[in-house]
Amino acid sequence: MKTPYTTAREVRNRYLVRVRDRKRLRELARVAVAVLLVGAALLGYTWLHLRLLEGGYRVEQLQGRLHELERLERHLRLEAAYLASPQRIEARAVEELGMTQPGFDQMIFVSGDGP
Repeated sequence: MKTPYTTAREVRNRYLVRVRDRKRLRELARVAVAVLLVGAALLGYTWLHLRLLEGGYRVEQLQGRLHELERLERHLRLEAAYLASPQRIEARAVEELGMTQPGFDQMIFVSGDGP
């Protein structure tokens, strides 16, 4: 019993050749170029934005370092002023070196008139 559903049929379009659609290929190429351009622009923008953020972080870091160095400079200036004060030098000379104030008989007075 042969029915149209059980019998093998001959393929009728076996000799057909697919023709490439050049118009579609051009459209596809245009879309691909447009997507690449937009992608490149987005990558460029992202790179630029990241460089800008990196520069901002670097500026903040350098400003913090500047403030720290300014604070250290103020501290060192105060310490230098304290160490150079005449009262401290006199106290240290008396305590550590055993120096004393000169007596009146050890002083020599020079007049401004000459010899």
